[in-house]
Amino acid sequence: MSTRAVLSRLDGESVARWATAARDALADARDEIDELNVYPVPDGDTGTNLHLTLAAAVEALAQSSLRGGDTETPTPQRLVSALAHGALMGARGNSGVILAQLLRGIADGLDGVEGALDGGQLATALTAGAREAYAAVAEPVEGTMLTVARVAAETAESAASATGRTDADALAAVATAAAAGARAALARTPEQLEVLRRAGVVDAGGRGVCVLLDALASVVTGAQAEPVEVRVPKDRLADPAHHWPRSGLDVQDPDRHGPTYEVMYLLDAPADAVPTLREALAALGDSLVVVGGEPTWNVHVHVDDVGAALEAGVEAGRPHRIRVTHFRDAARELAGELPADSRGVVSVVAGEGLAALFETAGATVVRGGPGRRASTAELLTGLRASRARDIVVLPNDADSLAVAEAAAAKARDEGLRVAVIPTRASVQALAALAVHDLERRFEDDVVAMTAAAGHCRHGGVTIAAREAVTMAGVCRPGDVLGIVDGDFAVIGDDLVTVARTVLDRMLGSGGELVTLLTGADAEPGLAEAVAAHARQGRPEVDTVQYDGGQPRYPLLIGVE
Repeated sequence: MSTRAVLSRLDGESVARWATAARDALADARDEIDELNVYPVPDGDTGTNLHLTLAAAVEALAQSSLRGGDTETPTPQRLVSALAHGALMGARGNSGVILAQLLRGIADGLDGVEGALDGGQLATALTAGAREAYAAVAEPVEGTMLTVARVAAETAESAASATGRTDADALAAVATAAAAGARAALARTPEQLEVLRRAGVVDAGGRGVCVLLDALASVVTGAQAEPVEVRVPKDRLADPAHHWPRSGLDVQDPDRHGPTYEVMYLLDAPADAVPTLREALAALGDSLVVVGGEPTWNVHVHVDDVGAALEAGVEAGRPHRIRVTHFRDAARELAGELPADSRGVVSVVAGEGLAALFETAGATVVRGGPGRRASTAELLTGLRASRARDIVVLPNDADSLAVAEAAAAKARDEGLRVAVIPTRASVQALAALAVHDLERRFEDDVVAMTAAAGHCRHGGVTIAAREAVTMAGVCRPGDVLGIVDGDFAVIGDDLVTVARTVLDRMLGSGGELVTLLTGADAEPGLAEAVAAHARQGRPEVDTVQYDGGQPRYPLLIGVE
């Protein structure tokens, strides 16, 4: 990309053009980015999530008073702040949440900048964006979109220093350097993450960051983006039989024993104190969400050491409206406890049959699932539609947990009490609903539902869409893949045979109840054949079947 400067300063209108150009570029690249996901089934949707998140941001900007309603020309800082808020409300998947945090950090980096941006100010903003994106992830991993954003910012800072931060040519130099740095960092991601090297691709989220910065450079210079190589040469791939490591960006394992207390408080603190606060709280527990902006933040975390969580808040600023809930035995009675009919359950579902099941059980349904993740705004709408003060959220998908926590944090700001149970599959949510009891206190009900979900193993079968490396070996298009607790554990050529093998493995560690959910594309008799196999091999185990109607997974299996 050449540095033929079109703009010497980045004003509000140029920021709006960048957002629109980036949205359109992500729309063009979404299929390519989706294909970069290392899993071999077509539910990889990083490109889709990034595009829909930024589309929500641009839509929010278009509807705000900053476009056409103000008498004064809006500043870049105000526009990016509006984009960040829209991205948060429309965030889909972990990549969308991180993108929202990246935009929020850029806005924070522009705090105090009243006019159009020069090159040095842009570099500073990009650095702040990368820093806040890192701070949003409890355990950052190199080789992801975080790395690409950080290296891009570092390259931009170097370009600003080399050209003179306020020189007329600095803006073009900084924007071009940021895009080039992102592409260079993206090319190195397979060297940093073994899972990428073995799959032969660069990081999907990192590719999305490149699209964003290429769009920025194009707006500034008028030049077209350079092509990006997203595949790793075959001679650089390692032994495909090696097991993939788990990424540090993965959500918490719901099978583990969780913390005892939920701690929430409002915090008056400067923005530069929040990254340190996040670090301190992440080391203490999980389910960490810190949202808002200077001067007031909303803090939510699950911990065992309440005192340490409050002390971290005192060190950062002034915590107030402190609320502590004991999950295990609910030692204290809540003043003014709400009646039973003020409690609700909100569940994300993928399929008409599943929707009917959850609605029959009394849950408010939010549509989602592979290829069509529920957004923060959609979940927040579901929370409000439940017409309850105490609400349990069942996200039923690992990639939707961060979005569910973001929606819960927004709902808490409105006075609702919300607990997110980290269900990764619909069968876990059904197990949780089976023990849902309105006669119990809310805290006790959350503990019981969390335990039931955690004791439910989940699996299923699907069809590989392309050749890829899995924990079970190399699969090819059309192969039947068996999933056990989120990992591809079996490869075969027959749905019934693979499903039986999956069930046998799941029952290997015991079980009393098998739940079978047939998908929209299930072959006739699939569930019946698996149920018959269960009755023959384990006659003491009860088996139930439901028509789930979920896409892409002909059969989902739960073992309790």
